[in-house]
Amino acid sequence: MSLIKGKDTKPEIILRSMLHRSGFRFRLHDKKLPGKPDIVLPRYNTVIFINGCFWHRHENCKYAYTPKSRQDFWNKKFQATLLRDTKKEKQLKDAGWNVVTIWECEIKKQPDNVLDELTDKLIN
Repeated sequence: MSLIKGKDTKPEIILRSMLHRSGFRFRLHDKKLPGKPDIVLPRYNTVIFINGCFWHRHENCKYAYTPKSRQDFWNKKFQATLLRDTKKEKQLKDAGWNVVTIWECEIKKQPDNVLDELTDKLIN
């Protein structure tokens, strides 16, 4: 698992590129914020997490399967990830940030829709 990338993943790079082309300016992986959000848009008081469907258990997604071997290990690992996600989201909201979660499969399937929805959330 040490080879699994934690940042600068393909979905992250795709979304960052689309945001930048649309005129949004942002910071990456701000260590001062809980959970080190993937993208921080200070002007809009918004943080974005780009979650992998497998690791963060995207409901009803074909990529969020549980491996057949060592299921106890995987279930504990996934449960810990979900608890950590909930905790960091609550901390950010309590600090006044808007939290947006974008799923890997959404970026793969419909990147333009993701950008449109995100732009609507940021501007409106």
